[in-house]
Amino acid sequence: MTTALPVRAAGAAVRLPLGEDARSTAGRPADRVRRTVGRTAPWLVRGVMGVAVLAFAVLAVGPHVLGYRTMTMLTASMAPEIEPGDITIATPIDVTELTEGMVITYHMPVGDRSLVTHRVVSVDLAADGSATVQTKGDANEAVDPWTAGLEGDTVYQVRAVIPEFGHLVQLVRTPVVSQVLLYGAPALLAGWLLLTIWRPTPETEEDQA
Repeated sequence: MTTALPVRAAGAAVRLPLGEDARSTAGRPADRVRRTVGRTAPWLVRGVMGVAVLAFAVLAVGPHVLGYRTMTMLTASMAPEIEPGDITIATPIDVTELTEGMVITYHMPVGDRSLVTHRVVSVDLAADGSATVQTKGDANEAVDPWTAGLEGDTVYQVRAVIPEFGHLVQLVRTPVVSQVLLYGAPALLAGWLLLTIWRPTPETEEDQA
């Protein structure tokens, strides 16, 4: 039996086996990483900037414009309603509106007269409009060992609590972090602007593929 073998004509091109385009596969993981970073970084920067602006508005601008006060809770005397590290927002009310059960912020009449945030357990309104109160921390077993005379015509009642935000405020106030923010925030903003300007559009990415 005779087998006929194909004869290649002189000068004919050699047919090579099909293979994958190395260019399309070699850079694919890197492209994916680059695109992921390019899409995630702007949103991350926007989130950080948004939180910073919101914190500045609530803690710095709001008290001057809207008249409320903010204070970081340092002890667990009002747990679980107010935990250490929470920030309280208190607004002024007339002392004649003060009733038992309200949580107020006032200067304790002993020691260094530091601010305390406790719940009112008794109120005594005098004829001249002044008020004296007894208070108690929700987590404490006993009533505070003093009777506080409230100065002025108003007292600050706690209206809202921002959980855990006081830890961030205390961290920002440390010298190292404050210096980092002082120089890092402008750099972060500049990087965000550059990413916004130079980020490739979908049409550009398709042309480069």
